[in-house]
Amino acid sequence: MNLKSYILSFLALLLCGTALAQTSQQQIAAVNDTRYANYDIVTVFDSTDVLMEESGLSHVYGHKLYKVLTPAGGRDFNTVKMDYDPLSAYAEIRSVIIYRKNGQVDTLDAPVLDYPAPAHMIYWGARQKMVALGRLEPGDAVEFSTYKKGFTYALLQGEDPDAKYIPPMRGHFYDIVPFWSEQPIMEKVYRVSVLTAKNLRYAVYHGNLKVETREDANRTIYTFTQQNYFPVSVPANTLANNDIQTKLLLSTAQSWEAKSTWFYGVNEDYGSFVPTDEVKQKVNELLKKAKTENDSISILTHWVADNMRYSGISMGEGEGFTLHKCEMNYTDRCGVCKDKAGLLIAMLRAAGFKAYAAMTMAGERIDDIPADQFNHCVTVVQRRNGNYQLLDPTWVPGVRELWSSAEQQQNYLMGLPQGAKLGLTPVSKAENHYIRMEAKTKVDKKGTLTATVTITAEGQSDRSVRGVFYGNRTQWQDNVERQLFSLYPNAILKSVKYSDEDTYLEHPVSITYKFIIPDYATVGDKELVVTPFLAKGFFKFAMPHLRYDVSQEKREYPFKDRCSRLVQISETMTIPTGFTSAIVPNDRSFLSDPISFDGSYKLENSKIEFKENVRLGKRVYEASDWPAFRQAVLNQQFYMDTPVILTR
Repeated sequence: MNLKSYILSFLALLLCGTALAQTSQQQIAAVNDTRYANYDIVTVFDSTDVLMEESGLSHVYGHKLYKVLTPAGGRDFNTVKMDYDPLSAYAEIRSVIIYRKNGQVDTLDAPVLDYPAPAHMIYWGARQKMVALGRLEPGDAVEFSTYKKGFTYALLQGEDPDAKYIPPMRGHFYDIVPFWSEQPIMEKVYRVSVLTAKNLRYAVYHGNLKVETREDANRTIYTFTQQNYFPVSVPANTLANNDIQTKLLLSTAQSWEAKSTWFYGVNEDYGSFVPTDEVKQKVNELLKKAKTENDSISILTHWVADNMRYSGISMGEGEGFTLHKCEMNYTDRCGVCKDKAGLLIAMLRAAGFKAYAAMTMAGERIDDIPADQFNHCVTVVQRRNGNYQLLDPTWVPGVRELWSSAEQQQNYLMGLPQGAKLGLTPVSKAENHYIRMEAKTKVDKKGTLTATVTITAEGQSDRSVRGVFYGNRTQWQDNVERQLFSLYPNAILKSVKYSDEDTYLEHPVSITYKFIIPDYATVGDKELVVTPFLAKGFFKFAMPHLRYDVSQEKREYPFKDRCSRLVQISETMTIPTGFTSAIVPNDRSFLSDPISFDGSYKLENSKIEFKENVRLGKRVYEASDWPAFRQAVLNQQFYMDTPVILTR
């Protein structure tokens, strides 16, 4: 059977399946379950049928039916939209039918509009096809069918007019299918027909699907079904939905090593990393002061990070997994992650290093089916000792790291000539990302506070503290001062000194404040009530764990922080003489792996010594880590809210 005949047979099968099923009106009428009472819309069915050709080109037929349950649902569900990239995909909205609550059936003949898709920082020409639905009322339902061929990414095009629709790894098929949604789904079906010889691999994560397979000539048809799915409510900072809810991965690629060698080859064949004479000259200029191997790698990484602006403009052919050539990247000094990674690879090669591209998935886990679970491109360099080192010029502008530790515990795949397995970036020690605050303070008999406070930080905490320096240089002083005045508008700032941003690679950030705050402490005839200045959360924005909602004692799912972190706070406060006793917040401490807390007060010789140490040892945590993480936050909040009471 030739492909054309098979497509006709496949479409006939879909139509037959539709004819045997309940009519849409019957299915709409069946939506009366009280479990849907708190939702605005319910998906009655969501059906996707995929037909893969030998080349890897896929024909995707979509068929969906939604029912509106509330006025808000009718207000928000006002268009049928279909996203696509014209460089790599062809898309159609084939039919739209509205079933009115009163029994009227409207087949829309409204025009299918084609608009540029909303974009921010990456302008690759993505578009949206859409049909306006008009006003919908509770009880109305919308059924529509779509067709799409192609792939998410555009690659180099050949002479075949359909070549741009063939996926990057020619002859292969892969897909990531979420079986979760923000509204309930009564039934979702994903069916794919592939050549049996392609040996399709699949895996279901975080749930169960009904799986059926059948042979048809030289093809195998796989059908995956889930019924009666309801959205999962999760707190902020939970892992991505694809990491905790049901998803399906499919791929005809048999190993990550095969994907690795393909990724290496497609860029070497295109010549993405060949340094030009101008680039070689620039590299020689930059490395004049380099004394060590690490110096050279650091200088080149940070030059690309700081001198190439992040902004994605469509360059036509060459988007996707094929990285743009060195000449264009160096000339334009503008691009996305793959352009920054590609330029750094070329410059490292010009310096004599072996360097390659690597793919990773920022924000989600990569599971062990070699589908294209990637959204980010980085650089890998081979050190003289043979070890590979990851570099990320996209995430380290103004950062003292070469690889952002906000990407720790993250999977990656290097594109190497000999192939590579899927890797995982290691945990970065909390000590690598310390924020230290030290203060010498004094409270007089009127309650006025006189203080000298110094903040230093390293790693990702350094990056957070340096947030006050972002933007126009003329505003740096104002931004630094604002951290104090936003908490204490009546403060009188005597001086502030901070490290030079032009030399951020030479030393960690440091800011020293000297100030006075009138009426800081509450002074009565017989008592003085005061909280050490640093206990109250100065530079709180650099401690993102303090923004967590800790009202729940348990978490069901894993969660994440910005980065591992060490918070060290130390303050010595001199108080007026004449106070003979005090009510001091009790010491709080615990030690666990990877989280610990230690907080204490000491009152001696008219001085209050306050110390607090918080160690948060990972970026990605298991649900079982939540009690310790929560307790560390609660302890820090306790010291923020509980004063020292001194009596005469």
